[in-house]
Amino acid sequence: MGIYIISIGGTGSRCVEAIIHLAATGLFSEEPIRVLFIDPDKSNGNLERTKESLKVYEKCYIRVAKDIGKFSWMKTQIESSEWAPLNDSINKNLGSFFKYENYKQNNPALGHLFDVLYTKEEREANLDVGFRGRPAIGAAIMSQVNLDETNHETWSKLIQDIKQDIGASGKYPKIFLCGSIFGGTGASGFPTIGKLIRNKLKSITDGEQVKIGGLLMLPYFQFAVPPEKAQDEKVYARPEQFLLNTEAALNYYVTQAKEKFDTVYLIGDQDLASVKQFSVGKNNQKNEPHFVELYAALAARHFLLSPSTPPVVLISRNDPRCITWKDLPESNEVKRELVNATRFAFAWITGIDPELTIAREMGVKNFQTKAPWFIKYFRPAQGFLGKILTGEQTNLPDFNEQEQQDAIKNITQWCETYLRWLGSLHYSVDNVELFKRSAFTDPNGQLKKELDNFPELVIDGNIGTKQQQDTIQRLKEKLDEKKTDNKGAIGLAKDLYLLCKI
Repeated sequence: MGIYIISIGGTGSRCVEAIIHLAATGLFSEEPIRVLFIDPDKSNGNLERTKESLKVYEKCYIRVAKDIGKFSWMKTQIESSEWAPLNDSINKNLGSFFKYENYKQNNPALGHLFDVLYTKEEREANLDVGFRGRPAIGAAIMSQVNLDETNHETWSKLIQDIKQDIGASGKYPKIFLCGSIFGGTGASGFPTIGKLIRNKLKSITDGEQVKIGGLLMLPYFQFAVPPEKAQDEKVYARPEQFLLNTEAALNYYVTQAKEKFDTVYLIGDQDLASVKQFSVGKNNQKNEPHFVELYAALAARHFLLSPSTPPVVLISRNDPRCITWKDLPESNEVKRELVNATRFAFAWITGIDPELTIAREMGVKNFQTKAPWFIKYFRPAQGFLGKILTGEQTNLPDFNEQEQQDAIKNITQWCETYLRWLGSLHYSVDNVELFKRSAFTDPNGQLKKELDNFPELVIDGNIGTKQQQDTIQRLKEKLDEKKTDNKGAIGLAKDLYLLCKI
């Protein structure tokens, strides 16, 4: 089955960021996921952070998939591509794109209509920072995409891949769009791109073989606009208009767009988070991850992996005062994989990576007696416990090889990226009771690497006793006791991952 995710705008990219982290924990299938990022603001900070997370994921995935057998961690391949509307335009504003001055001179009626639909500021606003919270601007530009005539490699490859999936026996592609309903790029691109793809699919198939789902993020954050910014920037996203934009958009979906999507998910939060820094766009538009984005990723998982989905899916929390494991869809499986990944990531950065750093500084010969588990995965130094190495030991990789050092670095980068993201989710609202956030991050996103915090990571009375019995030192002892055929840094990570399972 072909799986496609189309991320539209900054909020869409934040949803994909959450999907990447859930895929790392094993909550998606082994079927490759192909992501298309759509954003006129190519340097958008939210998009850049998501691409960095994907880059870290890809480096780790390549090593895990290549060197060890299949298990839950890193089992999903993720490919990505980008398309930026207006990317080929010299003057990136609405007036230039539609040749407004030509209309005024040669077709005054159309020129006057343009004046009615768009203000002077909207016609002249530079759109390389995105559509500035104005869906009417984005919809006009997005609607000009012609999937029958486009020569853009990104779109032509997407359609070609879908055609191949349709032609493959027993494969039924699924396409999942995600973006905000209240902003500019997502609100305009979601219905427009969905309609274009649905119409295109009708020309190459009966349409029943391809399912299109969508995730619309309702308002879940707000920001204050400094007075000086309001003077400098005439066209920008206005938080006081988010609910009005949402109401208008929902009316549109009910009356005109519902036949374009097989399933639609709506996710938001009545308590709007405050964004610290106002930004029109570019790299300083980087909102911290929010907990509802975890639900967004779980919605994508539900649509992409479920054999069938109803037209509308509803979920809410049991108690408005807190969010617990019971409030997550498919909570048992989700909890199992998230707990496993989180315990592993914390154990690696607090107990394993620091000792591997010491091994580099001391040298293998001096370090190997201090950590008995070490020589189960890396070749001992000459003369260790006698002067003859066994055949099994000589087959182990050299710890100092660049490949091993790169693998250690990649694993550490993923663990830190994942834990920072998870910590941000927990600090985005005050009542998340999944993991004890203060055990591994602080409110500023700094990681805590204190060994004693390991037994209290997970908030769950059902696993309390088992968790309390675990310590980082006990995990190292289990590594030493464990019979294993795994080798090197990747083998060490795999065994530790399995030992962290509760």
